[in-house]
Amino acid sequence: RQYITIAVKSMKSNKFSLPIYKLLHYVLSAIRLIPIYLTMYIGGWRLFNQDIERWSEWKSCPFNSRFWKFVFLMTEFKEFRNICYYRMGKLQYFLRWMCPALDSLYIRTKGIGGGLLIQHGFASIIQAEHIGENFKVFQQVTIGYNGDERPWIGDNVEICCGAKVIGGVRVGNNVVVGAQALVIKDVPDNAVVGGVPAKILKIKG
Repeated sequence: RQYITIAVKSMKSNKFSLPIYKLLHYVLSAIRLIPIYLTMYIGGWRLFNQDIERWSEWKSCPFNSRFWKFVFLMTEFKEFRNICYYRMGKLQYFLRWMCPALDSLYIRTKGIGGGLLIQHGFASIIQAEHIGENFKVFQQVTIGYNGDERPWIGDNVEICCGAKVIGGVRVGNNVVVGAQALVIKDVPDNAVVGGVPAKILKIKG
């Protein structure tokens, strides 16, 4: 009853409502997710909260409270679960069985800024030296080593499906890497790149 009351209050200011069966679905899902939610206070909550807010806007979350946004995203999107467990660090190994993530998505970057979006994470590897805020990545993307070096990626970067960013390259801020592109050289700020190997198609702004 308490969960239903909280959920209904969370939706009062929204322009639309959920059918009761869907609301109950989220309530039942919330029960298994409470330990994961509480554990995030020990892990990287500040960055994860930015992830929650950006995903909620992107996916038109029907809830207003942070907890129910979390429940909605964890219930509906496996890619979001991967982000949750990435932010949690080693504590994830005690809890991820409660809500399995996407097996073919690998996040191996030590530091990724808040607002991380993953659109279809299937068969993607994210292994950079650094990734800034508001990073968006699509399916079948490889970001990784060439020898001993791996990429450095700035803020507000979008890497489209099938692209590869390899080695010690530096990708600037506000960059878009087109589908199937192969980035093996530095990319300046505000650039749109594409092709194999990737070339600058235009500079935004």
